[in-house]
Amino acid sequence: MSVLIRAGILALGAVLLIPSGSARGEAAPQEPLLLVVEAPSAKETITVLRDGDAQEEDFDTYLTQVVLSEMPADFAPEALKAQAVAARTFARRQMAGGKHADADVCDRSACCQACLSADALQERYGAAFDAAWDKASSAVQQTQDEVLTYGGALIDAVYFSCSGGSTEAAAAVWGTDVPYLQAVDSPGEQDAAPYASTVTCTPDEFAETLGLAADGDPAGWLGGTSYTAGGGVDTCTIRGQAYAGTRLRQLFGLNSTRFSLRYADGVFRFDVRGYGHRVGMSQYGANAIARLGFDYQTILRYYYRGAKIETQRLPSQGPIPPIRGKCPEGTKGVGMLSAEG
Repeated sequence: MSVLIRAGILALGAVLLIPSGSARGEAAPQEPLLLVVEAPSAKETITVLRDGDAQEEDFDTYLTQVVLSEMPADFAPEALKAQAVAARTFARRQMAGGKHADADVCDRSACCQACLSADALQERYGAAFDAAWDKASSAVQQTQDEVLTYGGALIDAVYFSCSGGSTEAAAAVWGTDVPYLQAVDSPGEQDAAPYASTVTCTPDEFAETLGLAADGDPAGWLGGTSYTAGGGVDTCTIRGQAYAGTRLRQLFGLNSTRFSLRYADGVFRFDVRGYGHRVGMSQYGANAIARLGFDYQTILRYYYRGAKIETQRLPSQGPIPPIRGKCPEGTKGVGMLSAEG
């Protein structure tokens, strides 16, 4: 169902008026441009697959849980708002037709978005749970119904933990060019816990992982390396064979494809920067930008190039109370430190 969106609530619906002039004082056109956005049918709930059980849940409560699962509550408020809009966009896109036959989304970040149970969130935050919930709920409410679009359609609002200095273009990771998912610098992340990591292995372990014979001098096994525009490894030549950086990340359990590889002192050493697939919004980068004084709209437009922030209205639900009931046994969510998110 098409929803007309306007900056301001009208009696017949919501319609967004977009002037063509820039913020630098260019004159707006006489006739506003009417943007039509395809939106899922209005509903106040979302079906979440938790441990194989599909559960109907309050939509804004789900978003609040996602924000707390995917981003620490002590991040800057504007970063939390950016997370809320990205999470809402991802969820709405899945609600319009996603990966699961019997649910809109699941609670796993490796597939959809992390959404820890209420019990797990209380365990994570302890005595600070109520304050954390209020902060995340506020981020959801203050960005109510805001989503990211490109060309009038919801974007694939992917995000991840830490870039290591630069994000990656979607084409470099998944093989498909997406105009709003391009490589951008992401400074200010150096103090993040997942910024740097190291993986080492012996020559025998290295060869076995690659399915190669462990013969010859290991010092001569490594050849040249090519890099992507985002600073990740595109290909690395090992014993005459080119391996994709994404493949090496998978084989050796690396936190990202932004790594260097060398052989010294009898071991192969991967020095890795960043955590996650590095496509879309860097969560630690968003926090760094927010702490410089920029708002969530600036953060979102920086990481999702060319995307627009629009409003898709669902019925207002008011303040979101914390959920204290138990979710099914075995429910898990891994939050922002997932290697996939």
